[in-house]
Amino acid sequence: MNEKNKNLLIRVVTGVTLLPLVLLLLFLGGYYSAILLGAAAAVCAGEYYLITQKRLGAAAWVGMAFAFVMPLLPLRDAARTGETAFWLTSVFFFFAWIYNLFRGVLAEAPTRAAHLVTGFLYGSIGLTALSALRLLPGEGHAWVICALTITWANDTLAYFAGRFLGKHKLYPAVSPNKTWEGFFGGMVGSVLGMFIAKLGFFPIFTVWDCVVLGIAGGLLGPVGDLCESMLKRAYGVKDSGKLIPGHGGVLDRIDALIFNAPLVFVYVQFVRHLLP
Repeated sequence: MNEKNKNLLIRVVTGVTLLPLVLLLLFLGGYYSAILLGAAAAVCAGEYYLITQKRLGAAAWVGMAFAFVMPLLPLRDAARTGETAFWLTSVFFFFAWIYNLFRGVLAEAPTRAAHLVTGFLYGSIGLTALSALRLLPGEGHAWVICALTITWANDTLAYFAGRFLGKHKLYPAVSPNKTWEGFFGGMVGSVLGMFIAKLGFFPIFTVWDCVVLGIAGGLLGPVGDLCESMLKRAYGVKDSGKLIPGHGGVLDRIDALIFNAPLVFVYVQFVRHLLP
């Protein structure tokens, strides 16, 4: 077995092993899903810090702890998640700047403080939105599946469209393998995935839900992918980590999801009731 096929086998085995567990915890909701998402947010923060700072110092561990807490906030009072998250972010913002005021090379302090705050927020915003979606009364699990569908269906059809039809590069300076054909194929996948979810499992989705979230997720998900690629390219790393065998780091797996989850949350809370 050559190295390419071996890596593919590892990816498949890892996916088949981990995916059912992740979906089960998300389905169970409550503390099960919140702790899962909190752990993922902490790992994302850690991966960001390792990419940008090459080490996990004391302040980075504090950032990871704050990131872990964020997806747990909806458990306390779902209606006030935004308010509580704002104050938690404010506390960490001031901590990051005050800590670096007295530690390390002064000329590097603003950059280190900015990276601390960004690392804390990078994964935790999206995963907190996913946690809040799960806690929506009655239909929370459906909206979590919606966020997963517009992300994964996009990835799948983008891959095949790019592989078999791709000729025009999307943004080669950031991601040389992505093409415009893959981009539009992925958007079709997001919309199609939503309609399949509606017809097969979740009749609460309307046609407007499928079209609006499919198109919007087809736009925003690839942007999330490109943003993480930009981060890795800027710091000369191939993967965000090695936690998931054959897949790289957690950020590598959910870079699009952490952009799409807030999109779905904002749509459900503020846009959906305005549509026919």
